[in-house]
Amino acid sequence: MDLMLRLYNTLTREKAAFTPIQPKNVRIYACGPTVYDAAHIGNARPIIVFDLLFRLLRHLHGEAHVTYARNVTDVDDKINARAAERGITIRELTDGTLAAFHDDLRKLGVLMPEDVNVTGERPRFVEPRATDHIAEMVAIVERLVASGHAYVADDHVLFDVPSMSDYGALSKRPLDEMEAGARVEVAAYKRSCLDFVLWKPSKPGEPAWPSPGGIAVQGRPGWHIECSAMSWKHLGETFDIHAGGIDLIFPHHENEVAQSRCCFGTPVMANVWLHNGFLQVEGQKMSKSLGNFITLREVLKDWPGEVVRLAMLKTHYRQPIDWTLRGLEEASRMLDRWYATAGDAAPALAVPAAVLEPLLDDLNTAAALAEIHRLDDPATLRTGANLMGFLARTRSDREAATVAASGLDVAAVEALIEERLAARRAKDWAASDRIRGELAGMGVAVKDDKDGTTTWTVAT
Repeated sequence: MDLMLRLYNTLTREKAAFTPIQPKNVRIYACGPTVYDAAHIGNARPIIVFDLLFRLLRHLHGEAHVTYARNVTDVDDKINARAAERGITIRELTDGTLAAFHDDLRKLGVLMPEDVNVTGERPRFVEPRATDHIAEMVAIVERLVASGHAYVADDHVLFDVPSMSDYGALSKRPLDEMEAGARVEVAAYKRSCLDFVLWKPSKPGEPAWPSPGGIAVQGRPGWHIECSAMSWKHLGETFDIHAGGIDLIFPHHENEVAQSRCCFGTPVMANVWLHNGFLQVEGQKMSKSLGNFITLREVLKDWPGEVVRLAMLKTHYRQPIDWTLRGLEEASRMLDRWYATAGDAAPALAVPAAVLEPLLDDLNTAAALAEIHRLDDPATLRTGANLMGFLARTRSDREAATVAASGLDVAAVEALIEERLAARRAKDWAASDRIRGELAGMGVAVKDDKDGTTTWTVAT
């Protein structure tokens, strides 16, 4: 089977075979969360999609030959304001928010650094934080000023957009059109209305660091510079894949490209750019004003993380996704069927070609999931599902975890099951029905098997 991965590249607007710069050092960067508040379900989509890409690349190139960097934005206006409201440092705020986010990601079956990094080896998965890379940001800003691609004005450092002849190549926005659509009122210190901030002075009470460019006052980085710095530090001046949400193409990713290319003199920042589509809720844009703003934690209170992951991956990553109750219910039924089929079987040695082939075609998850659903061999089904981040547990382990989470008194349930079996043997159907009702009231569903035994599960 041809194991060539094909990806749709936002930079070229074409789908093409993916060829890494270094076959034994595949490098991918994904824009992660801004950790000032609880993550919403839209934040989970790119995390899940690019977790799948990471898994697939590791399968194709070997676990030791793929490096994944997923950044954390831990300094910006919202973070500063929220920390000030609570009277704590931005580190205290972001540490707590990030820890909660990590808990949610583990429930979604997302690989974490501790899952893949091996002691003594180069880290395969890094989660860099912006505030730990101020020195790299300052270095890039200094180089841009020295090369004439940035300038100092009113204690700010700004990128000089017209100095880059092909600015807009990623978003396909010509300079003249962007200038025509720019705001009429722009800061007086800007040379061009398109110029963007690399560094700015900190306001009283805000976090601050020594500024580049000979600026006397302390300041803090602009938004875009952090990803240029972190990708450079962990992946190099040029790397294979840059990923993120479609809303980041402009201005964030466009400005990343400008900073990195002009700083390092490279023709590209990343060879391939992947962007996932928007998420809406029950056919409407998610917003607090519409009352349909849903946090990831709220969803995970009602649904297992594996169900949420499956509901996300049923739609191709580049397409808009409509988050619905029906979609979650369908995902739950699919998983129930998979667990029933796979049982406690060990995985097969090879991923089934029927599952792998659609994933190689620009992560066609809908087709891959349909193929998994057709599998009836337990070991093969488990292997195909494992590649996509599903069925990490056996059916017995899943059932035990469900029971433990329910808080049920297992001994009491088993005693009622035995009492009901005795009633059935005595043909006391009234007592049998009464006990079934009592169990249902406890949240227990019973099933009478053909061999005369009775099994039970936590009702869903």
